[in-house]
Amino acid sequence: MDLLRQLRQETLFARQRVYRAGQPTPLEQIELDGEGRIFVKREDLCAIKAYKWRGAFNRMALLSPQEADKPVLAASAGNHAQGVALAARLLGLKAQVFMPVTTPAVKRNAVLRHGGDAVEIVLHGDGYDDAYAAALQRAKDTGGVYIHAYDDLQVMAGQATLADEVVMSGEGPFDVAYLQIGGGGMAAGVANWLKTYYPGIRVVGVEGVGQASMKAALEAGQPVGLDTLDIFCDGTAVRKAGSTTFAVCREVLDEVITVTNEEVSDAIRLYWENLRCLQEPSGAMGLAGLLKDRAAHPFGRALVVATGANLDFGQLARIADAAGIGGGHRRHLRIEIPERPGAMLALLETGLGALNIIDFQYGKRDRELAWPVFGLSCSEPEHAALVERLRASGYRFTEVDNSVEVRYRAIACEARLLTHPLFLELEFYERPGAMHAFLDGTVRGRGNFCYFNYRYSGERVGRALIGLEFETAEDRAQFAVSLPPSGKGYRLCRTLDEQEMNRLFG
Repeated sequence: MDLLRQLRQETLFARQRVYRAGQPTPLEQIELDGEGRIFVKREDLCAIKAYKWRGAFNRMALLSPQEADKPVLAASAGNHAQGVALAARLLGLKAQVFMPVTTPAVKRNAVLRHGGDAVEIVLHGDGYDDAYAAALQRAKDTGGVYIHAYDDLQVMAGQATLADEVVMSGEGPFDVAYLQIGGGGMAAGVANWLKTYYPGIRVVGVEGVGQASMKAALEAGQPVGLDTLDIFCDGTAVRKAGSTTFAVCREVLDEVITVTNEEVSDAIRLYWENLRCLQEPSGAMGLAGLLKDRAAHPFGRALVVATGANLDFGQLARIADAAGIGGGHRRHLRIEIPERPGAMLALLETGLGALNIIDFQYGKRDRELAWPVFGLSCSEPEHAALVERLRASGYRFTEVDNSVEVRYRAIACEARLLTHPLFLELEFYERPGAMHAFLDGTVRGRGNFCYFNYRYSGERVGRALIGLEFETAEDRAQFAVSLPPSGKGYRLCRTLDEQEMNRLFG
């Protein structure tokens, strides 16, 4: 308990320092139907777009003149590095920041932008652990001070000033707070401060399923290293919890829960839809934990922290692909049907076509059977009803959310099985039933599907590459000539020529 009192005292001292480097951030609200009030601490609105400036500046402002004569050392996957860079420039120091070679460019560029001539980036290793070891060795060799990203009392106290702003806002008390955990510095400092002023608050730590180092430490009774580490939420990808953060977290956290990458992606979507803020994955973990936990633990007033918006633009596609659409959950089903004309239409008429189809993958691989994969955005009741309809209709199906074909869009198609194929690029209106309308009004009784490649893109119009096969070349030619440029729910973009078909399918 002495450690908790010391952390509270250091947080009071940090109040006097950190606002030389930044300003308080706002507290905003998200409203979800049927829920209590959700308050969001917008740490993504500070100078470095993440809360890490608080701890870095607080610790570096305490350096003695002798320590300040040498470059300070730090290791970071991104946001702590920006905080160190900003502090070095404002305090007139020199800093060497070790970052993994895999660090997103947006974070490397931001470090240089905030630090200018005061900071040098050293890229080392594939992950944080490699960069951390190299920075510690450099500190030992040079006598420079290492500024830890989380396992330092003054760093933790600096992060806790965001909780002080929450308390001073007057919006409390809160029933619960969901705090993301990487090494545990922010969670420890913030939880300690919240429990000082809201003794009845429930504080839940939130970690990624594949990076739950604090949960492992609490279960083992001491920090332990993880054998593998998922880096989708790169800002919280820490293999081993800090010893000091562990000592605090085991006293102030009521529970630690884990969330999947898909749940984090859906929380990013909700942040965008409600506040028009775009969080990096680690920045949305707290909200993801709330969404996962709310059914078991209803609340009146809840607090989450939007910890950072330093997102690599290239990661957006994966996030969008993993997030639910319109509040639904993504489900992928591989369904077995006969390889004959009309079978696909019959499947859609079973009830599949009335749902929101966001992904459709199929390539002909067998003369007797077909295994199309459908991606659906649907609620739990809709999914349960669909499963019941499929079973009642005698369809065999498998859930394939994590299959290779879904993750990599590996659509196999045996060209030797195709008879007089015709491949078309089409646009569909993004509404339930548009695909069924095309099949029913245009294809029924004329051709057989041999290929389909479609995925929802977020636009009002979806694009698909489809393949049809015909019994004779004359049937194919007649269909191509008679196909209207637009019809029920679709528009024909173009027909692939023989050379393109051969190049794609042999």
